[in-house]
Amino acid sequence: MPKMKTHSGAKKRFKKTASGKFLHRKSGLRHLLTGMSAKRGRNLRTAKVEEKNSAEGRVLKKYLPYN
Repeated sequence: MPKMKTHSGAKKRFKKTASGKFLHRKSGLRHLLTGMSAKRGRNLRTAKVEEKNSAEGRVLKKYLPYN
């Protein structure tokens, strides 16, 4: 059986934690920031955690087989 390929876009955006969850940065902090409230900007700075058994977590397990 050949090796599975890792999804290139997913490996750049997601990191697996020790407990098996996935961390990723939130979108919306690149440009057009002047109209955004400071509170929204602070909330977007924190990383988001995807649970390993959520719908997205199951897809990420398939995209990142060796992480």
